Amino acid sequence: MEKRILIADDDPTMRAALDEALRAAGYHVTVCADGEEALRLLQQSGVDLVVSDVRMPGIGGMDLLKRFQSVPFIMISGFATVPEAVEAMKIGAYDFLVKPFSYRELIPLVEHALAGGADERANEPETGDIVTTHPQMLALLKFASQVAKSHASVLITGESGTGKELLARYLHTRSRRESGPFVAINCAALPEGLLESELFGHEKGAFTGAIAAKPGKFELAHKGTLLLDEVSEMPLPLQAKLLRVLQEREVDRLGGKRPLAIDARVIGTTNRDLREMVRAGTFREDLYYRLNVIPLRLPSLRERMQDIEPLARTFFAKRDYARTSLSPQALAELTARSWPGNVRELFNVLERAAILAAGDTIEPAHLLLDDDALANALDDFRVAPPAPYAAAAPAPMARGAAGEIPSRMSVRQMEEKLIFKTLAEVRNNRTEAAKLLGISVRTLRNKLKQYRMRECPLEA
Repeated sequence: MEKRILIADDDPTMRAALDEALRAAGYHVTVCADGEEALRLLQQSGVDLVVSDVRMPGIGGMDLLKRFQSVPFIMISGFATVPEAVEAMKIGAYDFLVKPFSYRELIPLVEHALAGGADERANEPETGDIVTTHPQMLALLKFASQVAKSHASVLITGESGTGKELLARYLHTRSRRESGPFVAINCAALPEGLLESELFGHEKGAFTGAIAAKPGKFELAHKGTLLLDEVSEMPLPLQAKLLRVLQEREVDRLGGKRPLAIDARVIGTTNRDLREMVRAGTFREDLYYRLNVIPLRLPSLRERMQDIEPLARTFFAKRDYARTSLSPQALAELTARSWPGNVRELFNVLERAAILAAGDTIEPAHLLLDDDALANALDDFRVAPPAPYAAAAPAPMARGAAGEIPSRMSVRQMEEKLIFKTLAEVRNNRTEAAKLLGISVRTLRNKLKQYRMRECPLEA
């Protein structure tokens, strides 16, 4: 049986284009020029799907959506604003399209809407790999789970280290594209020429060194999701090309002869204020509105301090520290910190503390939260000797309220023991060890060179 689609739009050109496209796809189409006529038709006859403009004289598309929750709605607008898109999705719109959009974008969306209807939107979200008990985060995930079913572009904002890519993957795994690829590219990590080739691909001989044709990230993400990480760092010339891809749903390889149709859901992330960049002329306003159809802002860790304890438990379980836990005093110190590096910084601190802790309980002395804490706190706790010197005779121990440390041992010797212990914990990975110790790889390399030059073991 033919599916019945109602088109409501006060623009005669748009009505005619939608009518032609949907009839060609095999649907029974009824068109109307305003909300009053659409309301009458919805009340009188069965309709399987409504494609409605948001703004119409009299009764608008949002009013229709509120009255007929049992019918899937695809909302369209040439004057889309972020509040409109968010409000439409909250009310229950199946999807939201910004004019102009292409036939290739509309028809698959209509097919999905007719196949799934409103039932898909009723599922309660799970947190997935995102660890949280905070009401603000749970509300964000509930909304993200709802908009994941749409094809609209999403812009995820938040400070560095809040987990923007993790949220992007959350959206992908709850979308209809879950079985498709998830492709990510960091727009800040590549120079302009290379970024263009990585995004759009190139043909053989397109430039010096192009010895073979290569598909771009858009092609690789076909039927899936493309994450443009740090999209704010994309140069202006590439922003214009990206805008065309998002509008036309086709991509031109460098050196290519014809455009290639692509079907990828685009998610952008940034830790910068794009509105301010638009005002400064460093980010295109039209691209901003094209990307910012559905905005999601990840709160900073200091806005959800109650998540520190569950985040720590999950981290320890995943990193083979299952028996490790935070003492109440250590947890109090962690929750009193502002965390400029957010969850990423928290995990680095927990990794270092788990390595330095003599037992299964992390105390405040193991956290080393300040830049100078390593040098100042070495005398506050005992660090076991590294494996090469474990057989050496123990020195007399000085006991005190701060714990047990070897007597007559200098800070330099303690530092050396700490470095070797850290290297052993990370299987001699100098990059990881330097990160945990809070020093550069070059500094670590120089210190190891100094130890070898002394040609004598540490005194126990």
